[in-house]
Amino acid sequence: MGYQQILMLVLGVIIIGLSVVVGLTMFTQQMVNINRSSIISDMNIFAGVAGAYYKTSANYGGGNRIWDVDNMGFWFGHNYDASNNSISNDNGTYIFSAEGDVLTIVGTGTQVGNDGSENVQATLQLTGQNGEIVTTINN
Repeated sequence: MGYQQILMLVLGVIIIGLSVVVGLTMFTQQMVNINRSSIISDMNIFAGVAGAYYKTSANYGGGNRIWDVDNMGFWFGHNYDASNNSISNDNGTYIFSAEGDVLTIVGTGTQVGNDGSENVQATLQLTGQNGEIVTTINN
């Protein structure tokens, strides 16, 4: 083989290697974005269920316009863990807490977020009286 052929072979290997690295980086970033969107979607579903609990009369097992995270867990279904007020699924783990008229849901995903060390995380706050939802992306 001549020098030109070896140079073309080395150049081809470098280009293919760079293409693979760029493709993996794009795939990983897309997985992070999908996980972030999934936990936000899950939190919105939980907020809808929690809002129904909040507005339902105590006679029907609801909160009667009071956030009671322990009792509200039964509304979420079989995978609610009352010991730490959380729900886990394939997308992540969601922790519920209430202070006054505001229910807070913190969702932590399964993919490492933008900072490179912590998993994807978002916070949803639901105000009971007016139903206002504020979502914040933490990572």
